[in-house]
Amino acid sequence: MRETPLSNCERQLILQAIADRQRLDGRQTYDYRNIKITFGTEYGCCIVELGKTRVLAQVSCELATPKPSRPTEGTIFFNLELSPMASPAFEPGRQSELLVKLNRLLERCLRNSKCIDTESLCVVAGAKVWQIRVDLHLLNHEGNIIDAASIAAIVALSHFKRPDVSIQGEEVTVYTAEERDLIPLSIHHMPIAVSFAFFQQGTYLLVDPIEHEERVMDGLLVIAMNKHRELCTIQSSGGIMLLKEQILRCTKIAGVKVAEITELMQKALENDKNVRQEGGKFGFAESVPNKRITSFKLDEVAVLTEGIEEQAEEIVSKAETSPAVIPKPIVRAPGTGQIGEGIQNEWMINDLEDDEDEDEEDIVPELGAQSLGNEAEIIHLSESEEEEMVILEPEGCQKKEKKTSKGTQQKTSKIISQNKNKKIQRKKRSQL
Repeated sequence: MRETPLSNCERQLILQAIADRQRLDGRQTYDYRNIKITFGTEYGCCIVELGKTRVLAQVSCELATPKPSRPTEGTIFFNLELSPMASPAFEPGRQSELLVKLNRLLERCLRNSKCIDTESLCVVAGAKVWQIRVDLHLLNHEGNIIDAASIAAIVALSHFKRPDVSIQGEEVTVYTAEERDLIPLSIHHMPIAVSFAFFQQGTYLLVDPIEHEERVMDGLLVIAMNKHRELCTIQSSGGIMLLKEQILRCTKIAGVKVAEITELMQKALENDKNVRQEGGKFGFAESVPNKRITSFKLDEVAVLTEGIEEQAEEIVSKAETSPAVIPKPIVRAPGTGQIGEGIQNEWMINDLEDDEDEDEEDIVPELGAQSLGNEAEIIHLSESEEEEMVILEPEGCQKKEKKTSKGTQQKTSKIISQNKNKKIQRKKRSQL
């Protein structure tokens, strides 16, 4: 998916604002966006936010075979990924020209500048060395990816600690963090990339361009430098011609910005170290705001029980219909109050009695009508499949009707009592 192109009105607005010494986000020409560094729970994991541009860095290590040309040096790899989550213009699983350029620039800035002592990564010369891998994931793209990626990579390397090892003959033993303390990497210096955007063939210059400014710029100059003002790498893109005075001016600005960013990084590393030693909140938990409402909570309020008897008597006296027996308040324990002893639970009893009355009214008239009739009929009393079927078969002879009337009444009373018991049992089962 391609990114949405800028309209002519937007392009003219941005260029006119730059010509008037103004920027879209309210910054000055040489101002950097706010930088926020957050560390993870494990060593070597951090998130760097440069304005709204966010990069996640994760450092890992493993034992590997060294290169034949350098048998006593470890290896370092950098891998930057641009996912569609950061911007819809990035396609998954495909290396674009921008991605290749950024990865090469990171390697020149960090690996070729010898910022890490690779000889300290050697375990057994020519056999075992530590291989360090730095994975960078762009979480949100808002311009100036290379600066945010370089800061995240060097901070993650400074925060990372590798396991300790021991050698006995040809056997190499790797210890866990519980067995032995982890060992930090040996870092000589911290190179940081600073980007400069040029507009109208180098007439105007901006530091830390955002995404909209990168779309209308004519060229880009990236200078990697450490706090000792040592130049690590420099790269120009866009096909513009820069004068020597312009490059020297950019290096001076980069030296000031690198010193400020390095001080910020060292403070963040020192704070994380102190918090871990003290046992406080560390990792991504420290970035969670404390004053955010996540649930409704009510403070506990003490209940006053003083004078509860007088208050109860006053309330009862003001009632319209005063009961025959006025219950006295009972204080069973400090801080509690009760009026009356309570009564027996009568829940569902009234409904049960009403159902029994309805059953009697339904059954008795039917039986009376059948007993008075001349023709013999079969009466079925059954409401569900679980109940037994009861069949009343009156005698066919009319002479014996008088004799059997008493027996029919007895059977009717037995059937009514049986139905009552069954209904009571069904309701008890339903309540359970």
